[in-house]
Amino acid sequence: MKFSENWLRQHVPTAATREQLAATLTAIGLEVEEVTALGAALDGVVVARIVSADKHPEADRLQVCQVDTGAGMVQIVCGAPNARAGLVAPLATVGATLPGGIAIKAAKLRGVESFGMLCSAKELGIDADASGLLELPADAVAGTALAQYLGLPDASIEIKLTPNRADCFSVRGIAFDVAAATGSAVAALDIAPVPAVTDSALHVELSAGADVPRYCGRVIEGVDATAPTPVWMAERLRRSGVRPVSLLVDITQYVMLDLGQPMHAFDRDTLSGPVGVRHARAGEVTKLLNGQDASLDEQFIAITDGEGAAQRVIALGGIMGGFDSRVTDATRNVFLEAAHFAPAAIIGRGRKLGLHTDAGHRFERGVDPELPRTAIEYATRLILDIAGGTPGPVVESALPDHLPHPLPVVLRRARLARVLGLNVADADVERILQALGLTVERSDDGWRVTPPSRRFDIAIEEDLIEEIARIHGYDAIPTTLPGGAARLIAPTETRVDSATVRRQLAARDYLEAINYAFVDAAWLQLWQAEAGAVPLANPLSAELGFMRTMLLPGLVAALGRNASRQQDRVRLFELGNVFAGRDSGFGIRDSQTQSLAPVETQRVAAAVCGSARAEQWAVASAPVGFHDLRGDLDSLAISAGAQLEYRPSQPAWAHPGRSADVYRIDGGREQRLGWIGQLHPRLQRALDLDQDVIAFELDLAPLVERAIPKAGAQSKYPSVRRDRAFIVADSVPWAAIQATVKAAAGPILRELVLFDRYQGKGVETGFKSLAMGLIVQDESRTLTDRDVDAVVAEVTAAVEREHGAKLRA
Repeated sequence: MKFSENWLRQHVPTAATREQLAATLTAIGLEVEEVTALGAALDGVVVARIVSADKHPEADRLQVCQVDTGAGMVQIVCGAPNARAGLVAPLATVGATLPGGIAIKAAKLRGVESFGMLCSAKELGIDADASGLLELPADAVAGTALAQYLGLPDASIEIKLTPNRADCFSVRGIAFDVAAATGSAVAALDIAPVPAVTDSALHVELSAGADVPRYCGRVIEGVDATAPTPVWMAERLRRSGVRPVSLLVDITQYVMLDLGQPMHAFDRDTLSGPVGVRHARAGEVTKLLNGQDASLDEQFIAITDGEGAAQRVIALGGIMGGFDSRVTDATRNVFLEAAHFAPAAIIGRGRKLGLHTDAGHRFERGVDPELPRTAIEYATRLILDIAGGTPGPVVESALPDHLPHPLPVVLRRARLARVLGLNVADADVERILQALGLTVERSDDGWRVTPPSRRFDIAIEEDLIEEIARIHGYDAIPTTLPGGAARLIAPTETRVDSATVRRQLAARDYLEAINYAFVDAAWLQLWQAEAGAVPLANPLSAELGFMRTMLLPGLVAALGRNASRQQDRVRLFELGNVFAGRDSGFGIRDSQTQSLAPVETQRVAAAVCGSARAEQWAVASAPVGFHDLRGDLDSLAISAGAQLEYRPSQPAWAHPGRSADVYRIDGGREQRLGWIGQLHPRLQRALDLDQDVIAFELDLAPLVERAIPKAGAQSKYPSVRRDRAFIVADSVPWAAIQATVKAAAGPILRELVLFDRYQGKGVETGFKSLAMGLIVQDESRTLTDRDVDAVVAEVTAAVEREHGAKLRA
């Protein structure tokens, strides 16, 4: 929010200097970002009128001007391109010193005497425009001090507002805070109702329910739209960062900045009536003031004109007016609009169309619902005083049941002292709250406080305590250390904490990546992972419109960015949440709304490419492969005592034959954790990855579950090992054979070791030899050779039967 210092002081007279005012604003939470001094040291600069402008005899770009200073005629040599007879402009007389330190003296320019300097806005330090002389209104009186005429010196102050302080998007709203902090009082708002002179009016119909509970309009006829905007108004707009456009538009902007109520002016002659306020219909299109054709849906508020089939959209409620009904210099009859739009009805609508407007910015945060009629009266008075005209009655349509009403809040004296850590005198509490515009009633244990309708942010006791704290002064609150004993909570032994997971992966030479939980829909489609994706109602940008359903798209994108910058070995991991929508079958039903809410699942993912090991002289370089990453995952699982199994799979993003689902096996229970493997070559090409990428992604919670260790006696009976080698088709995975052996051997199998894999001489092409060691042991007796032979025979038969294997001689 940017505003003029002099404008603020008109609302709240205060003796504070500019520096003190800026410091006070920052101290009470309205952080001052910039203060731009305007028009300092303009003594000797007056309003002047160029009577004649003749070409300089010795220079093509210079003119010799005869200038009326109000006290006589002087000759000025000027090179400004807009210098011309009849122009009214600032003149720095001989002896003046401009803000840039330029001392004005009589001089000769190319042999012609010049007694002063006609000035641009930049030379005067009031604007950045140096393209020509500052053009003043033709009715400005020559000889008037420029500082007096332009209301200088002044300053443009820009403050940074938090989203909850929507009331400070107006000069008057800021004035209440300044008054409370400086012990001043806000000047009364003297806006007397303007009586109707004619019966001219447009009927208003509200059909948007709670989204638009109040709408005010007024017709003013016979307006001179070509009347110039007064200098005082134009200057206040410029110092507030608003470029003056035309009188009617400038008045609506001025009222918005002064009071905080956005307004709009329609050309009455383009309207047939009645004016309607409803939700837009899907497919409706309207042309906005900026020339953009806006395609609407049911989420937008449409301001309409006419009835039945002839009805048309003339404005986008709370955002921007329409092109066809705009006011122009030809406008003679005006329809003024001021309405209250609920924040929920406006939030995100402008961004959906790629727009950001002052009106939308305010309505999204909340505007005083009691302001529309006051704003209409204020704008009416300004129009009549400057452009003339005859007003009709103010037409107001309201839905009282849907209008927000401030509710009283109880502030307890003891609670205030406890939270702030000091006792604030009752008189100071009441002064602060009343200066902020709140109604205060004293009670036995504190106060009953009713906020004004503009203060949407005051709803609970803590809000009032915050107001007392920031106005009384945060520096007045003593610094004390907290007392009492903190209760220590022992970490659980039933799961491995996230910090340990991070340390384990970091120890395996991985770097942690942190990516946005928002992703581009195109990413999800590329990975074929869009099922159940949760769309955002108000995304930060079009590229971040969905919640991620996987960690890998963002992680692999980060890997690709590193690889493209000449990093030949990249190893990244991420711990984060993924989100499944209500359509995925994983939604959680809300107990109150009975709707399915998205469910969050924490996962761990890793992605690697390049060399398996860092470059060194002792080990030959080799590309990272599936088993390298599997080893890292196994080491992570061991920290939780987990036993993993890998079973072939082929998700859409995975390389056929180089992909597996990961299962955790606990006794007779198995649980799928996620996936590990190489990315599909087609996906790698689409992602512009030149190297093979190996990755995994698993649900974190079941991976890090850890059984509490229990002491138990070791078997006192010896174990027996028998080795067997099978020739089996190369397409049969070890995981399948492993499962068969465990099932056939039964409970006495203590360990199964694969100690050799052979292909070559003596083994038929397309087959492989797998040599394994079976270690068996019983808890209650010593196994005999017959017992062991029976187990080995059962295993051999099962492997031959289920996998077509042959026992290797």
